[in-house]
Amino acid sequence: MRIATLTSGGDCPGLNAVIRGIVRTASAEFGSTVVGYQDGWQGLLEDKRVQLYDDENIDRILLRGGTILGTGRLHPDKFRAGIDRVKANLADAGIDALIPIGGEGTLKGAKWLADNGVPVVGVPKTIDNDVNNTDYTFGFDTAVSVATDAIDRLHTTAESHNRVMIVEVMGRHVGWIALHAGMAGGAHYTVIPEVPFDIAEIAKAMERRFQLGEKYGIIVVAEGATPKEGTMNVSEGEVDQFGHRTFTGMGQQIADEIHQRLGQDVRTTVLGHIQRGGTPTAFDRVLATRYGVRAARACHEGDFGSCVALHGENIEMIRLDDAVDTLKQVPVQRYHTAQAMFG
Repeated sequence: MRIATLTSGGDCPGLNAVIRGIVRTASAEFGSTVVGYQDGWQGLLEDKRVQLYDDENIDRILLRGGTILGTGRLHPDKFRAGIDRVKANLADAGIDALIPIGGEGTLKGAKWLADNGVPVVGVPKTIDNDVNNTDYTFGFDTAVSVATDAIDRLHTTAESHNRVMIVEVMGRHVGWIALHAGMAGGAHYTVIPEVPFDIAEIAKAMERRFQLGEKYGIIVVAEGATPKEGTMNVSEGEVDQFGHRTFTGMGQQIADEIHQRLGQDVRTTVLGHIQRGGTPTAFDRVLATRYGVRAARACHEGDFGSCVALHGENIEMIRLDDAVDTLKQVPVQRYHTAQAMFG
């Protein structure tokens, strides 16, 4: 069998571990070969492919962040318009199965290809942990670890200067990173997109801390957090060509409001792409490797139109439909658990 793989969307720690898992499993267990398409779906449209060999070079990529194949985004309209060209390129390269690695948008593209007769097995990738029907996606643990380390460091400087420190983390539509990093880092308030915030409540929590003799406060804010209607005026970002809202610094907007209300020194740290970079954690390396191994085996089993997923301790196969029908949001009860630590 001749398998192709690609990485699409934002980069994410663990992508190379998936590629390694696919290549080594295909070669060692089945004697199959693997081709990598560069720069995501655009590379597949342009037939930019490289041969991936089961050698010492593929072995070493386990430790590296990012993706050796490069990545990118392709507008859905261009993707749909290019499906025939994609099928022709795959046929010309003698590809028997395609393993796209990516988030919701990539998996939707995988489903479109599957609906058009392309043998596809998807691998879920999102640093936000928002792919439906899988417990965790690789890259999330690394992002939480980076954010937690930053919060740990900010505790001491915030206390030294009697400040409120706000840490803005990734999370356009879901607050998994903010929730986990806030709990792990001992934040005094966490704000997520799923639960609109009341700035008055946040300010009151910080004011209470100083009244009780505490010297500082830490607030974790997901970039996509929004206030309750009528509680705070916010600046709105534009919408990019992919339909994604660009954010205008919700962490800083909250900081400005708290400063105005309390007169307290408030500083903001935006982690941004730092959460994506660097070597993946051990958890992400293991999970990504298991995903790659299972995806390669699924191709040889003919289990197409499917996607790998983590359920408990097991890597199982789900249908692509089940992976893209909705985003996996933070359950309200999970947020209520974090609220017990606020203030």
